[in-house]
Amino acid sequence: MTRPYLGNPKYTIEVLQKYGFVFQKRFGQNFLIDTHVLEKIIRASEITKDDFVLEIGPGIGTMTQYLADSARAVTAVEIDDALIPILQDTLKDWDNVNIIHGDILKTDIQKIADEKNQGKAIKVVANLPYYITTPIIMGLFESHVPVESITVMVQKEVADRMQTGPGSKDYGALSLAVQYYAEPEIVANVPPNCFMPRPKVGSAVIRLKRHKEPPVQVQNEKLMFRLIRASFNQRRKTMANGLKNSQELNYTKEQVESAISACGLPLNIRGEALSLEQFAALTNAFCCTASR
Repeated sequence: MTRPYLGNPKYTIEVLQKYGFVFQKRFGQNFLIDTHVLEKIIRASEITKDDFVLEIGPGIGTMTQYLADSARAVTAVEIDDALIPILQDTLKDWDNVNIIHGDILKTDIQKIADEKNQGKAIKVVANLPYYITTPIIMGLFESHVPVESITVMVQKEVADRMQTGPGSKDYGALSLAVQYYAEPEIVANVPPNCFMPRPKVGSAVIRLKRHKEPPVQVQNEKLMFRLIRASFNQRRKTMANGLKNSQELNYTKEQVESAISACGLPLNIRGEALSLEQFAALTNAFCCTASR
């Protein structure tokens, strides 16, 4: 049986030269060339032979080989035309891998889960391009497809943002959204020399284990995220001003101040000071205001 081999830079270079592959800046391509990091990702994602894994952006198939070795089945979604023949070559020895040529943001993940895993929860693993990290992660959560966990390589500062709490300069809408849906944990810091080509910034592997139930009770989830976005759009302003000026919301000054006061918060508070629980309470206060 073939063992994963692409974690060795020698083989990565051979494959790239064989196909005359040129890295595409617009796809944010940085291929992993460190077996220790690959093994950490597999361990952190807790993949077993019972699991179906969705991989986003497999590149030349380096991590895909490791995933296929550990999981029951893997579907890998790749956007770059030039990588499809390479993947068909590097993954030919694994019969449990399915390659989809497409854009993950336009891919019907629910359909994949239904067809490949009878609608049961799937595990997502990815080395994500930095420019598209947030839309992909939020798309997976907000679409409510059955995802058990997401283990991803992201820019270090984005990973920090996902797991930080109120009062930190990194705390923001992404922190709150991720923590509403999942429990984030950074499982490895990864320096630039673990990639080809080397990125200019450090990376981190973060595991997001989906909550069975959200940690807060909120009457209107979509409204809560609109309030969160409005609160952080202009960080230097008070939350009251952010909510009053938001084009996503349609509340009067009186309604905004009434809801903030109903939560026992001062009118000059900034969004970065509020916890997820406080944003849920604020949302429920707005729901009560609107129903009067």
